[in-house]
Amino acid sequence: METKNYSSDSGFILLGLSSNPQLQKPLFAIFLIMYLVTVLGNVLIILAIHSDPQLHTPMYFFLSNLSFMDICFTTVTVPKMLVNLLSETKAISFVGCLVQMYFFIAFANTDSYLLASMAIDRLVAICHPFHYNRVMNPRRCLLMLLGSCTISHLHSLLRVLLMSRLSFCASHVIKHFFCDTQPVLKLSCSDTSSSQIVVMTETLAVIATPFLCILFSYLRIIVTVLRVPSAAGKWKAFSTCSSHLTVVALFYGSVIYVYFRPLSMYSVVKDRVATVMYTVVTPMLNPFIYSLRNKDMKRGLRKLRDRIHS
Repeated sequence: METKNYSSDSGFILLGLSSNPQLQKPLFAIFLIMYLVTVLGNVLIILAIHSDPQLHTPMYFFLSNLSFMDICFTTVTVPKMLVNLLSETKAISFVGCLVQMYFFIAFANTDSYLLASMAIDRLVAICHPFHYNRVMNPRRCLLMLLGSCTISHLHSLLRVLLMSRLSFCASHVIKHFFCDTQPVLKLSCSDTSSSQIVVMTETLAVIATPFLCILFSYLRIIVTVLRVPSAAGKWKAFSTCSSHLTVVALFYGSVIYVYFRPLSMYSVVKDRVATVMYTVVTPMLNPFIYSLRNKDMKRGLRKLRDRIHS
C-alpha cells in the first residue's frame, strides 16, 4: 500500500496551546493583549532611542535593534496563533510551515547574538573604559550587527533545508502553536537520526557561541568589579548590567530547556510553556526591564512623551 506524504498534499494542522474549545477565546484575548503590548513597548524603545541624541551610543544601538528583532520574532508566530484560535481548520501549508520555521530560527538566533554584542559592550565599558570609544566605534558596531544577522540566517537556511528533505506519512497534526523543529521532527516517518545529529551539533555551535561569549564577558566584568575599592563603585558597575542579565536569564533559560535535550525527552505540555516564555513573554517584558531599571531610557521616554504632546 502506498504511503501518503501529507507534507506536500495537505500541509499541517497546528493544534495550538489547547484543544479545549472553551479556552480558545480567552487565550485569544490574552495573547492579543500580550502581542500588542510587545509591539507597542518595543516601538517606544526604538523611537525613544532614535529621538534622543544622548542615547546614540553602542549600547542603545544594540538595544534598538534587539527591540526591532523582538517585534519580528513575535510577529512570526503570534498572529498565526491568534488566527488559529478563532479558526476551526488551524491549517498551515508545508511551504508556509517552512517559511515560519526559517524566520523564527533566524530572528531567535539574531536575538541571541545581539545579547552577546551587548555583553561585549558592557565588558569594554567596565573593563576598558579609556578605550571604549575606539573599540566600540560605529563601524565595528554595524559589522557586529551584520555578522549577527548573516550567521543567524545561514543557520536557519541549513535547518530548513534539512527539514524540507523529510517525509511525513502518518499524522500531520503538530502539537504546538507554530512550526518548531522538535514537534515537526516528531511527525516525520523518515530516518531523522542524521538530521537530529546535524541539527544538535550545528545548533550547539551557533547558540553556544553567543552564550559562551556572554558568560566570558560577565566573568571578566565580575573580576574587574571586585577590584573596585568602594561598595558604591561596585554597585554602580553591576547596576549597568542588571537589565541585560535579567533578559539573558529569561531568554537562555527557556531556550536551553526546550532545545538541548534528545527528541525522546520531548514533552508537549512542558515545551509549550517554555516556548511561550521566550517567544511571547520575554519580548513583552524586555521594554519594561530596560526602561524601568534604566535612568537614561526613562529620560528618553519622557522626552519622547513631551515631544508627542507638544
